[in-house]
Amino acid sequence: MIKWFAAILGYYVFRFPGAILGFIIGSFFDNLKSSGSGGGRSVFRDITQQNVSPADFEINLLSLCSIVIKADGSVSQTEMDYVRRYFVSTYGKDKANAIFRTFNEVVKKREISAERICNYLNQRTRYEVRLQLLHFLFGIAQADGTLRPAEIDKISEIAGYFRVSHIDFESIKAMFIKSADNAYKILEIEKSVTDDEVKKAYRTMAKKYHPDRVNTENEAIKKGAEEKFKEVQKAYEIIQKERGL
Repeated sequence: MIKWFAAILGYYVFRFPGAILGFIIGSFFDNLKSSGSGGGRSVFRDITQQNVSPADFEINLLSLCSIVIKADGSVSQTEMDYVRRYFVSTYGKDKANAIFRTFNEVVKKREISAERICNYLNQRTRYEVRLQLLHFLFGIAQADGTLRPAEIDKISEIAGYFRVSHIDFESIKAMFIKSADNAYKILEIEKSVTDDEVKKAYRTMAKKYHPDRVNTENEAIKKGAEEKFKEVQKAYEIIQKERGL
């Protein structure tokens, strides 16, 4: 009752904005009252709740995997096996099979939309976790030994939905597509930079991609973060050797 009284009072004082503010404040006191009898949740907890459940995360991750696997118009058994091995090694055979069964049921009921999935995860995951998801998707695309343009384009599209910056996307892509200045791309610098700038870039990237930055309980993402961190270290070692640092 308090929330409605507060909303009406707020409307008379500040019109529509006051009604909203009054409703929120009133809800807070209503929940305080109900929590005293052992129930109720604060409206502020509902508003700020950002976590995604492990089950939802796994289904959405598997959905993105299927989108990348089908990106070039054919389904590669090697890529499918890569995903299955990854899930089995991370979750164990029984849980992995349960995840795949649930995924198959979900797919039958609705069309998979990369944009919808990414929008859902954007609200519930840290930026560092989304970077790791892109790293994982590149690993799938490369599992059959070839990264095809259609696959790269699809992952680039997903990166856009994830609101990942172009330079971060290029850095992750460089971990899979070899070129003369690959190490520099991974560290997000030009080959012409000074030695001091190389060291500074390494410190920045090591901090950005450190596994501790990926604040998640999902073991698949944690493992991938460690792999990406190693790629950053390897890139720095290549430049050090090249420059005699």
